[in-house]
Amino acid sequence: MKTLKKFTLIGSICLLIAASAGCQSAKTGGTSEKADSKVAFQGDKNEVYYVISFLSGLDYWKGVLGGFQKAGNQFGVETKYAGDPGYDINKSVAVFEQVAATKPAGIAVAAINADALKDPINKAREEGIQVVTYDSDSSNSSRSAFFSTGNEVAGEKAADYMAKLMDKEGEVALLYTIGQQNVEDRIKGFQSEIKNKYPNMKVVVKANDGGDQTKAATALAAELQGKPNIKGVFAADGVAGLGAATAVREAGKKDKIKIIGFDTDKALLDMVKNGGVDATMAQGTENMGYWSMVSLFTLKHSLAPKTLPKYVDTGINIVTKENVKDYYVK
Repeated sequence: MKTLKKFTLIGSICLLIAASAGCQSAKTGGTSEKADSKVAFQGDKNEVYYVISFLSGLDYWKGVLGGFQKAGNQFGVETKYAGDPGYDINKSVAVFEQVAATKPAGIAVAAINADALKDPINKAREEGIQVVTYDSDSSNSSRSAFFSTGNEVAGEKAADYMAKLMDKEGEVALLYTIGQQNVEDRIKGFQSEIKNKYPNMKVVVKANDGGDQTKAATALAAELQGKPNIKGVFAADGVAGLGAATAVREAGKKDKIKIIGFDTDKALLDMVKNGGVDATMAQGTENMGYWSMVSLFTLKHSLAPKTLPKYVDTGINIVTKENVKDYYVK
């Protein structure tokens, strides 16, 4: 069902673009007859669109920004990036409100907290600003669409790969930002897959990384002391993967505990490359940025299909030592 929704959006927009180009060509015979003739999918250079994130220093967001800029360049509009460097809900909300106060044409935002961003998003929409979410959603807000990894499916795939690494038996720890909806969905998918398919595996720990690498390492280190039989760790967000690698290494269990991380921050990819982490889950970040920008532009110019889906799955891949070189930011 999610795949159908994805192709509904992408296919419909591509058809609109093709139709627009075809109509223009038919009117002009393939050349421009008038210097001021306007193509439907060409924006104004003064139009500004923002992409906003939290933890702004992560390499993860570079893919999103790259896709966002690529679409913006195609439309001839200006794209900008904003974000708070920390994992702070109040500061992230403040960044969104400051951007919205400049009255941009559209905003794509990674919602650090669904409830906290609800009212600011609704206010922006009331003021005529187009808003979509990516990576993490604010589903009860009036945002127009959400572009993200199918997080439950990603969790299921991580569970299947963990089962392969652990020969389908043993205790598993979960390390993640408790309370962040997209990450909670990954955990839900992981636990469900383990419960339904791998009876000899058991999740015995849920540790909170607090959105911080050092806290992640400390939290897992404490759990490893109390539960010495843990054989696998699913670190369900970027900082968790790095923290897990540190905790496992310092516990002297590098060859005894399998680690699956999430996202493709360079430091995490380096860990996969050198064997400190067994695998990480790569999200379709460029797709998130590209289709967020496409949607904002088509909504702004009343070109979007009426059947614009509320959710689009942008894909997931498993990164291992064998294919890690393909995931570094070029």
